[in-house]
Amino acid sequence: MSKNKKRILILPGDGIGPEVSVVAKKLLVLLDQKYSLDLEVSEGLLGGIAYDQTGDPLPKETLDKAKENEAILLGAVGGPKWDQISSEKRPEKGLLGMRSEFDFFANLRPAILSKELVSASTLKEEKVADLDLLIVRELTGGIYFGEPRGKVKGSEEVLNTMRYSKDEITRIGRVAFEAARKRSGKLCSVDKANVLEVSSFWRNTISDLSHEYPEVELSHMLVDNAAMQLVREPKQFDVIVTENLFGDILSDIAAMLTGSIGMLPSASLNDTNKGLYEPVHGSAPDIAGKDLANPLASILSVAMMMRYTFEEEKVALAIEQAVESVLALGQRTQDIAGKKDEVIGTIEMGQLVLKEIESN
Repeated sequence: MSKNKKRILILPGDGIGPEVSVVAKKLLVLLDQKYSLDLEVSEGLLGGIAYDQTGDPLPKETLDKAKENEAILLGAVGGPKWDQISSEKRPEKGLLGMRSEFDFFANLRPAILSKELVSASTLKEEKVADLDLLIVRELTGGIYFGEPRGKVKGSEEVLNTMRYSKDEITRIGRVAFEAARKRSGKLCSVDKANVLEVSSFWRNTISDLSHEYPEVELSHMLVDNAAMQLVREPKQFDVIVTENLFGDILSDIAAMLTGSIGMLPSASLNDTNKGLYEPVHGSAPDIAGKDLANPLASILSVAMMMRYTFEEEKVALAIEQAVESVLALGQRTQDIAGKKDEVIGTIEMGQLVLKEIESN
């Protein structure tokens, strides 16, 4: 195995995951040919399909493969088919296990509204035109991972624990400050410091860290107000940093500002820039297998992979420009289509983007 190879593991997963992953794999093949990237692409099982075939949502074989790759591209996990199995075997446990195993603590979720899709947003054009914000979500701590958790023995109680160490807050804070420094120099930290001690600690830690970044203007906002402000005046934000649970909720709100959750990619990085890349749309089992899924979030996740793990900015920009060009042609999947737009399927949308990259 060549040390110069860029190794990528694709985990198609469940629902529409395999459909959008097929498009992403074809894109990677094309990029390798066009830009001589020396890619090595393999596939593995994660989520519900992994449970069905092995009894484990994160099989050892997948974990071993993931250790050999610099980047992982996920389709989606989960669906009602697995709602009745034990919580420890649910598809989502596979994804959480992957995040924890490789310490993918920094989740980057851009919410960028294409100029071609302004009419697809539920907000007025003047509120969302030129929207470009980034949510930096802490991904391996907080209430999703805190112990103790579960049923309290001998009682009719269940508990989850939200906890953060200073080191955990500091390292996600640095990612956010660095991002803000490269953008507009504005960072908003979101918490619930008026109620939660862990949020008060979060706020104090981020404030202390801000002294190392005097060029970045730091503000703080309570999470309930932040949710309201995102749909009231979203362009007041540039970079938002927050903990795991709040980031999960706010990033989905931000996604809908762009017209469709099917448009948005994400990156989850560790401190070596090994990354897990995935569209934020979920498995959408109701449209699985119908050639209706929007593959653009998966395509744009590949762009993020090229930018953050492989430092191929030229390639990332080429992908993003190809998506914008296809949208400018008026081609739409059903989730972003207006009354007068031509609706196309997953496969055709992917083909159009690939054709655009190939020709330019």
